[in-house]
Amino acid sequence: MSYYLSKTVKDDFGAVVARVIEALRKEGFGVLTDIDVAATMKAKLGADFRPYRILGACNPTMAHKALAIEDKIGVMLPCNVIVQQSGDGVEVAAVNPEASIGRVGNPALGEAAAAVKAALSRVVASF
Repeated sequence: MSYYLSKTVKDDFGAVVARVIEALRKEGFGVLTDIDVAATMKAKLGADFRPYRILGACNPTMAHKALAIEDKIGVMLPCNVIVQQSGDGVEVAAVNPEASIGRVGNPALGEAAAAVKAALSRVVASF
């Protein structure tokens, strides 16, 4: 099982970031963090890096359900979604929560992980 879901599109990087944020919103997610990796690498290391953003997305309803089942699951929140410039266009990739949460070893989290995966799959597929 892959640890991520992804799709590459031919579009402007900034436009894809905006569309990802909107697609997440439609699925009930908010973006809690937005890390501009290229800007951070430049500021901290003086290194050039391709356009790369890490969006920390959270669906409060889904997070609440998961936290009620397993109080330490917060170490895996929020769900990260990346948008990066690649040779073929712009890649959108999201964590596969079934792969990561499955490692916790709590079968009660299976339904929650499947629901989050379905929502993030719709986000990625919308491109």
